[in-house]
Amino acid sequence: MNKPLIIFLTGTAMCLMIGKLSPGSSTPAGSRRASVGATAGEEHVKSPSPKDVSQTNKATNSEIEHGRYLVEEVAKCPECHTPRNERGELREDAWLSGATIWIRPVAPIPNWADHVPAIAGWPSFTEAQGERILERGTGPQGEELRPPMHIYHMKHEDAKAIIAYLKSLPRSSQTN
Repeated sequence: MNKPLIIFLTGTAMCLMIGKLSPGSSTPAGSRRASVGATAGEEHVKSPSPKDVSQTNKATNSEIEHGRYLVEEVAKCPECHTPRNERGELREDAWLSGATIWIRPVAPIPNWADHVPAIAGWPSFTEAQGERILERGTGPQGEELRPPMHIYHMKHEDAKAIIAYLKSLPRSSQTN
């Protein structure tokens, strides 16, 4: 599939999803993605484009876009799973490639994680493990999740959409 067609289809899917997710608004609240036709000077972080849908276990463009929305606008996964540059900004070249945790608790919390795994390309987990993390709020083997990871109890279709989006991203070869 050629790149302009993919961009057009992705844009169309985004418009349809945005209409469903944020009625009365042209973009989701707090959207960090660059919009088509953005004017010079607007500051947006644009996440990498998903790979061809055929490489993502038959996920639809709308499912991938819904997953992107949940990852970037609701759960805010890039805030921890993407390394930051020297100015504290998310590094687009290492999107969701795992990172050192930059936030610290005010008082010590046992088992606080110092690093989070890469999730772009879905390199470390099976789909069943991801569903367990997102739907049951437990680790991939059923263990307790380490803070500051949020405990989620998502609907199955939302967990599947998140996994589809993450699988659509290229795996990063960046070191943090």
